[in-house]
Formats: sequence, structure tokens, C-alpha cells
Amino acid sequence: MTTLGSETRPLRVAIVGSGPSGFYAAEALFKSDINTSVTMFERLPTPFGLLRGGVAPDHQRMKSVSKAYDRIATNPNFSFKGNVTIGQDITVEELQTFYDVVIFACGAETDKKLGIPGEALPGSHTATEFVGWYNGHPDYQSRAFALKDAKRVAIIGQGNVAIDVTRILAKTTEELSTSDIAQSALDELAQSGVEEIYLIGRRGPVQAAFTELEIKELGVLEDADPVVSEKDMALSEADSTELDGEGNGKARKNVAILKEFADRSGGTKSKKIVVRFFQSPVRIEGTDRVESIVLERNELSGEPGKQKAKGTGDTETLPVDLVFRSVGYRGLPLEGVPFHESWGVFPNDLGRIEGANQLYVTGWIKRGPSGVIGTNRGDSKETVATILEDLITLTPCNTPDQSELDQLLASRDVRVVTFADWQKIDAKEISRGEEVGKPREKITSIEEMFAVLDN
Repeated sequence: MTTLGSETRPLRVAIVGSGPSGFYAAEALFKSDINTSVTMFERLPTPFGLLRGGVAPDHQRMKSVSKAYDRIATNPNFSFKGNVTIGQDITVEELQTFYDVVIFACGAETDKKLGIPGEALPGSHTATEFVGWYNGHPDYQSRAFALKDAKRVAIIGQGNVAIDVTRILAKTTEELSTSDIAQSALDELAQSGVEEIYLIGRRGPVQAAFTELEIKELGVLEDADPVVSEKDMALSEADSTELDGEGNGKARKNVAILKEFADRSGGTKSKKIVVRFFQSPVRIEGTDRVESIVLERNELSGEPGKQKAKGTGDTETLPVDLVFRSVGYRGLPLEGVPFHESWGVFPNDLGRIEGANQLYVTGWIKRGPSGVIGTNRGDSKETVATILEDLITLTPCNTPDQSELDQLLASRDVRVVTFADWQKIDAKEISRGEEVGKPREKITSIEEMFAVLDN
């Protein structure tokens, strides 16, 4: 009987997705006591998932973690296959022919909907579209946001992504010019007519999802002042109890910063960031495009730590030209993999996908869109521990031959991008960035990436 993970027969693992959770899964496998061969599949030619396409361009320090992923990729038992879409170029069932274990690390790829009238009007966008656009993601380069004609923008949601969208809209061209924002986005932002940005949350300052560092940045922008209502900062008894609770240090820091914003006189800068609490969108209005959003005032009820927002019936119509929805993400189903429709994840027990054979999951598609980049490390370790626990029961794949997989993809005219190919693209982007004083100037189309590789 073949012993998987032995010197003579390494455990063959396919990882679908090349974001942080995928790389941390590879790291955990390589640090284990078993002999492992890892192939990472990515539908784009470029690795790193949301680290590249989701982290704000002006947060370069956060992106430096990619150096750790570069080191993982140098392991001789690691292989990267970019520009390969699982479920399209090769099915999950076919993948299992070549690998003993498949780990899905494909994230939460779509936005949750508000479910209100007018959500589909032109001028109403998901945060994902805007973030992908300014980060140079190939999927979103055809998007248009009519920033030149927009004066007032509503952002629904108060998580870190909503803060990122706010900050990018509020910053000057000079502030963004030394980031790795896509040049096409920078050019359009330079023509922006945005003067007022409304950051709208359904609950209060104590329950806000953003972090201290994110909200603090809104107070030090060159040409934008934060505005917070003193009324919103009047905490209820339940809020005060919740704020004083153990483990609520983040909320205490957030509230302190927001109170400082509320104490300011309003400022004299040309843009205003108006942070609004206790409001939910009821509908988006407009004839041919967004013209206003109707908001309902909420009140909170319930015990501290579990307060829920309930509408009071008191509404306000806020004239706006653009709406960005940032109310969370959910995963997408994949043929051949069980999917929990309500939760938007692959149902699992400690990373072991329920109702599937030798399929595992990590990251947002495992637990939902929560945590920061580092959260994925522990999550992936948990999944790998489950795989090691199952090792003795795993059935070896039928075709443990990488060359046959390569031949199959070639027969389907799939142009596979290797990690060495990515390094060539990476070097080109960095070189282009150096010419204009940026960390990198991203290549925003797959065709142009191929052109770089063909030179």
C-alpha cells in the first residue's frame, strides 16, 4: 500500500486560489513532517489575491507580506499555475485525478446586496467594482464611475473597505501619486468633482466595524475634513456598558477618535467626510441614474454586545450622485463542491468540506469574510492539521503525474503562467513605477501581461 507523504510518494496537494490563505496553507504543509508537493492554481496571471487587488494602494506596508509568500514559492516542491480557471479550464473532478487533496482558498468573490429598490440604477456600484478598478484588477478596468460629474457620494457600510473607498475619494492626486494606484484610476480621480462623502452605518459608533488605524486616517487628509454629529456620539446606557466590556479595546479607540472628530469645528478643507450612524438605506431614487438615497433612522435595542438596529419610520432623502455598497462579501458556488447558499461558504468541519471526498477549504470561503490578512494563517494551519489527521484514510489519486496535467491543459489551449513568469511581470511593473516615483505601475490587462512575457 502506498504511503502518502512518504519519501517515495509525496502527498500531492492542489490549492485553488493564490491569496494569503492559499499561501499560508502551502507554508503549513511544507512545515509539517510529511513530504508534500503543492501546485497552486490561480485564474489570473498574477498571484496574491486580495493582497494585490483588494488592499488599498496607499497601504504599502500591509502589502509587504508578499515577500513571505515569495519565500514560500521558492520551495522546490511548490508550483504555480496562473491563468487557469478551475471549473472552466479543468473541472474539480479532473483535478482530483492528479491530486490526492484539493484545498479551496478562493475567497468571497462577490458582494452582498442591499435588497432595496433602485439598487441597480446607473451610479449605484459595489465597493468591489471600485476597489478592483483603482487597484488595477483586469476584471474591472472597463468600469466607469462618472466621478467628474459627481459632487455627493454615499457609501453604505462602515467596515475597512468602506473606509478605503472613502479615503481614495477624499485624497488629493498628490497624496495618491506615490502609491501603486492604477494610473488610469489616478487620472480619473484627478478630474473628480466629489465634495461630500457620506459614510453611512446602520448601528452606532460603538458597533462600527472599522479599525482604529483606518478611521484615524480620515482625520489627517490634506484636503478633507471629517464631520461627526455630537448627537450620534451620545452613548446610551447599553452602549456604555458594551464599550466598557472586556475585549472591546478596538471600540473604545474608535469612539475616542470619533469624539475628537465631533469636537472639531467643521474645518475649512474643500471636501467633507460626513460619518453618519443609526441609518439604513430604504431605496435609491433617480430617473435615469442615481439622484438621491432615502435613509431611515434606526434605534438600537437588546442587551450590550447584541444590540440590533430597528427602523423608527423617520426617513430622510439625501441628494447624492453616486452610491457605493460595502455591506459584506460572499463566496460563489463551484460545480463539484458542496455550497451553503445562505452563508456563501463551502460547508466544512475544521476545513474538511462536508459531503465531499478529500476536498478541503480555507480562508473566507471557509469561514466567511472576517478577520485581517494574518487571520488566514491560523485558519490555514487548522485546515492542514485536519488533512494530516485524515492522512491515513486518504486514497491516492489515479494519475500522480504533473506532465499529464500539463498536457491536458495544453490540449485545451490554456496558457499557463508560472511563478517565474509572474516575476517577470512583477519586475516590469516595478520598473515602470520607478520611472514615475511609485512602488509599481500595475499592468491592468491580461493581454499586456502576455505581451511582457512574449518579449
